[in-house]
Amino acid sequence: MPGVTSRESDKVKLRGALSGFGAVAERAHLPGWRSRHGVTIAAVHEPVAERRHAAIRAIRNVRVYDDLDLLLTGESPGFVDVASPPAHHAATVRAALEAGAHVLVEKPLCLALDDFDSLASLARARRRVLMCVHNWKHAPAYAAARALIDQGRVGAVRYLSLQRLRTAPAGAGESGGRWRADAATGGGILIDHGWHVFYLMHWLLDAGAPLCVSAHFDRAGGAAVEDLADLRVTFDGGRLAHANLSWRSPVRRTRALISGDRATLDLEDDRIVFTDRTGSIEELSVTDAPDDSYHSSWFSGIAADFERAVCDGPDSAVATTNLAEARVCVALTVAARESARSHGREIPLRP
Repeated sequence: MPGVTSRESDKVKLRGALSGFGAVAERAHLPGWRSRHGVTIAAVHEPVAERRHAAIRAIRNVRVYDDLDLLLTGESPGFVDVASPPAHHAATVRAALEAGAHVLVEKPLCLALDDFDSLASLARARRRVLMCVHNWKHAPAYAAARALIDQGRVGAVRYLSLQRLRTAPAGAGESGGRWRADAATGGGILIDHGWHVFYLMHWLLDAGAPLCVSAHFDRAGGAAVEDLADLRVTFDGGRLAHANLSWRSPVRRTRALISGDRATLDLEDDRIVFTDRTGSIEELSVTDAPDDSYHSSWFSGIAADFERAVCDGPDSAVATTNLAEARVCVALTVAARESARSHGREIPLRP
C-alpha cells in the first residue's frame, strides 16, 4: 500500500479492524469509517462479551474476536484502529505493527516516551503508518482559527488559553466509558482532555517543541484519578499556553482564547469573535454537529488523513506531522504528572 499516489487513492480499498468497541468506537470511529467509501471494517477485537454483541449488531457480517492475536492471524487486516482503554494502547499497537498492519490509535497513542520511541521505530522499520486521533484539528471552529492564523490576520500567536469544562467524564454511565475513572486503565482528566489541548497548543502556536510545563491536579473526595487539571506550557520566543480542565463544572463549556500581535480570537462552540488592534470586532460562525463528546464528523477528517497517509506512505507530511505532535503530547503528559507530584514545579522538556 505505501507508495500509492494520492491521485490513485480513490482506487484503493482498505480493509481494517477495530480493537476495542466501546462508545467512542461505536459512535465516532465506525460512522467515520463508513463515510469513507473505500474502507471496510471487517473484524472487531473486544474482550467484553457485551461489547462484542454490540459490534455484531452494529456492523453487518463483521467477525468478532476476544483475542487480538487470533484476529491479526486470521484476518491479516490492512489497518487496525485502536480504540481500547489507554493502558492497552502500546501493546496493541506493537502487535498490529508486527503483524504488518498500518495503525491508527485513539488518543493517547501511549503513556510513556520509551514506548512511543520503540513503536515509532518499529513503524519505520516495517514501513507502516502510525498515527493518533487528533480530531480537534478537524473541529470547524479550530480549523477556521488555524486558517485565520495562516492568512496572517492574527499575526504571530503569543498566548493561547484553552478551557474544557465538563459536568462528568464522558460515558461515565456506560461500560465502554468507565476507564476514565480507573487509574489502572489510564484514566484521569489529563489523559482524557490533556492530550487534546497539548496537540492544539503545538498546532496553533506553531512554535516547535515546548520548553517546560507546570501542572496542578486535584481529585474530588476519594476519586482514584484527577478530575481537575491546570496546565501551563512555555514555548520558544516567550509563547505561552494555558489550559484548565474540569469534570466537576456545573455547566459544559468549551472555550479558547488565541492572542496574536495583530488580533485575538475568542472561540466558543460554533462561534468565533475576531477582534483586531483597533478594537474592530467581527463575528464569524461555522457549522458543526452538536457537541456530543464523540464527534463522529471530526473523526471523518482523521479517517481521510489516515487513508491519504496509507496511500502516500509513512514518510508523507500528514503521517510525520501527526507522529511528531503525538510525541510532544507524550512528553508533556509525562512532565505534567511529574510537575503535579512536585506541587506545580516547572519541569523542563529539553536537556
